[in-house]
Amino acid sequence: MGMRRFAHKAADAALELLYPTRCVGCEMPGELLCDECRADLPWIEQRRACPVCGAAFGDVTCTGCEGDWEPRATIAALGFTGAAPRMATCLKDYHELRLAPVNAAAMLCALEEASFWPARDGRPRFDAPATDAVCFVPATAEAYARRGYDHMELTARKLASMLGLPLADALARRAASDQRDLGRTGRAENLRGTMSAVEDVSGLRLLLVDDVVTTGASIREATRALLRRGAAEVTACSLIRVW
Repeated sequence: MGMRRFAHKAADAALELLYPTRCVGCEMPGELLCDECRADLPWIEQRRACPVCGAAFGDVTCTGCEGDWEPRATIAALGFTGAAPRMATCLKDYHELRLAPVNAAAMLCALEEASFWPARDGRPRFDAPATDAVCFVPATAEAYARRGYDHMELTARKLASMLGLPLADALARRAASDQRDLGRTGRAENLRGTMSAVEDVSGLRLLLVDDVVTTGASIREATRALLRRGAAEVTACSLIRVW
């Protein structure tokens, strides 16, 4: 075991020499997220966020959901500016797996802050003792084969460990058309029926995680699948909220 650890450390050192770590925000060498980019992260102030869909500044009137939302609450850590988009894409598309615990830690910060503010049902937006497991919006089989990993499984596993909760690999997802050029209605229709719960989640109170929420089509479809399979309730959390 000692030799194996030594071999891993030697391999890591060799990789660092060949491909030095750079900041995902500004590409300065040294750290995955440098002090300056870390200080400039666009944190969403939870007390001013929409208690339903998590949109920043939506606490009074929100045009992001208008109250029509399947998760009981949605908590998002960051806005879609600065280094935040690169934190998502470098893990998802550029194989920077070391970002999984970084992104999970950012989400944990948002969850802890959100626990002080009420959801629409009057309960805390997030309550760890009242949560049974963490699950995640999965990649399609095609995306998994292309990348060799599911970026949200890695993030959810780290977040579950930080929260002291089990991970529930409860959802499966089939491919849909590209979402990028679709509006709110188009995205919802495009994803309708593409997710299913493959595990029995009857009676469970779940924390569902995804990397980016834009219109909410993915987390809403995933939530519907979990509720159809008997989940008691679903609270959603994302690294980034676009509004």
